[in-house]
Amino acid sequence: MKSPTTKLLTLTFVLFLAACQPHKPATTPQSIADDIQTYTAEEFYQTTSVFGSSINHDNSAVLVSSDETGIFNAYRVPLDGSAKQALTTSTTESIYVNSWFPNDDRILYNADQGGDELDHVYVRNLDGSIVDLTPGDNLKALFTGWHQNDQQFFIATNERDPKFFDLYRYQVADYSREMVYQNSTGFQIGAISPNGQWLALSKTNSNADSDLYIVDLNSQDKQPTVIAGHGYDDVALNVFTFTPDSQQLIYGSNMMGEFNQAVVYDLATQAHGLSYSADWDVSFSYFSKDGKYRVTGINQDAQTVLDIENTTTGQPMQLPELPAGDLRGVNFSKDSSLMVFYLNSDTSPSNLYTYNMGADAAVRLTNTGNPNIDENNLVAGEVKRFKSFDGLDIPGILYKPKQANTQKVPAMIFIHGGPGGQSRFGYSALTQHLVNNGYAIFKINNRGSSGYGKTFFHLDDKKHGDHDLKDVVYNKKYLQSLDWVDADNIGVMGGSYGGYLTMAAMAYTDEFKVGINIFGVTNWVRTLKSIPPYWESFRKSLYAELGDPATDEARLYAISPVNFGHQVKSPVLVVQGANDPRVLQIESDEMVAAIRQAGTYVEYLLFDDEGHGFSKKENRIAASNKYLTFLDEFLQ
Repeated sequence: MKSPTTKLLTLTFVLFLAACQPHKPATTPQSIADDIQTYTAEEFYQTTSVFGSSINHDNSAVLVSSDETGIFNAYRVPLDGSAKQALTTSTTESIYVNSWFPNDDRILYNADQGGDELDHVYVRNLDGSIVDLTPGDNLKALFTGWHQNDQQFFIATNERDPKFFDLYRYQVADYSREMVYQNSTGFQIGAISPNGQWLALSKTNSNADSDLYIVDLNSQDKQPTVIAGHGYDDVALNVFTFTPDSQQLIYGSNMMGEFNQAVVYDLATQAHGLSYSADWDVSFSYFSKDGKYRVTGINQDAQTVLDIENTTTGQPMQLPELPAGDLRGVNFSKDSSLMVFYLNSDTSPSNLYTYNMGADAAVRLTNTGNPNIDENNLVAGEVKRFKSFDGLDIPGILYKPKQANTQKVPAMIFIHGGPGGQSRFGYSALTQHLVNNGYAIFKINNRGSSGYGKTFFHLDDKKHGDHDLKDVVYNKKYLQSLDWVDADNIGVMGGSYGGYLTMAAMAYTDEFKVGINIFGVTNWVRTLKSIPPYWESFRKSLYAELGDPATDEARLYAISPVNFGHQVKSPVLVVQGANDPRVLQIESDEMVAAIRQAGTYVEYLLFDDEGHGFSKKENRIAASNKYLTFLDEFLQ
């Protein structure tokens, strides 16, 4: 459950203090050694977040979104290494880039209003003027791709019916459009073939079962034809891409075993075959525009490993020696003469590189880190596993502070969102801020997390607040077994679904000294009844995993922490965005009130200008500062 931004309003701090529990004076971690350099949240967020890798028509620049001003805007980054140019100057709404136009420097981007997730698609013309390509109220739109003729592109919107996304074809010349597929039966738009003829759709039957369909957009009736999944139970399928010649569809399937593999479907022969296999989930596969290179991503133990293959030779692409880090966001020019990519690690934010094929070295185009932070003072995570209550191995990523080399340190268990998400390696200013200031972090991938096989993924179905919570409790026991962890000072934190499990841990157990709930679900009955209309195609999946409020209300009530706030006995910090369309503000309002009424200390940090996730840098800094001061006060 994620999202971005909006109007810059007032940052509101609401503090709830229990009369029967005195407020302790703020303290600092006693364990910080004199020779360890620590940094503030402001210093950690002096880094810049950058994404986007579209290369323009003349191979002179890359289109990116960057938050260097404190909010995401669109930038032109020249490939010759000269200074970047701001293409938008928003101070209220974050700008998320999609693509250059194929034959000029117009750009497509999307933005919502105040984190409401109702994105529109916009074009920035050559003169700097902005056109909303999807005007209207209460609609959501997304860019879905270019036609190979470079004269047309596709956008999906739910303007006709809030529950379903229809597909429109736009003209590059004048932005006129026509509907090419009316989606009236709850399909998810997958991919469009480069020649514009074929549309791949998926349909969710449950969180374990889905079907794939193909539509010939050149036909009269445009009837979807099922091509995979139908007739098989518990087979999950997802669309990856069409081949550049529009002759084949590549899709993901877990039919062959525990993990997702890439399968190829030939549109002419209707034959299926294995396209790419691995001992982990194949997460995605796509091609350079000319088909010379294929990029495949493997989710290998919480880390994406890329396989870049030269399709002509069948051999892996040979890259020059690169700094340490994971490759991300790989993209190619039209003729595949050059590529751009990002390098990211736990201790370094993503930096953009360009590489001319055959050159001796890649060229770094951005410097996103704070030069005043020495990476030697930061910490890389390690994969660790522990046994849960039933003997199941539970994986996660452990960050050991430098302070732990000389004394015991407090620890926080960090729970990812979802359900069904996954904590992964990569730079996090929040994580590094807490670890740098003396707090161990264990990012748990409890049962129900993705990336570890379909059996593991479904182990928490309709067992939320029970088996997944027991994993968190046994994570605490594992941390207590480490001789450098302060066994009496262990807390729990997380966002969205992770916020839910945090509140479940605080309400249903007495195991944790503190909890930090970041826009967590606390009332499952209300949440499942109030899901956004554009989630309609996923409703069956949500109900299969969590329960249908029409039939499972009693169980959903029992696992909703808001109904048991009186059982919370230890301090809690709750953080919420006022415009959150997924976890409504009332969820956190009521949770805070319930804890307060029970006489337990609770703090409430409410951002008036955020949704489900905090996109403005000043808000991320404020939240990170609050996490640290809260822990310094209550986890020592």
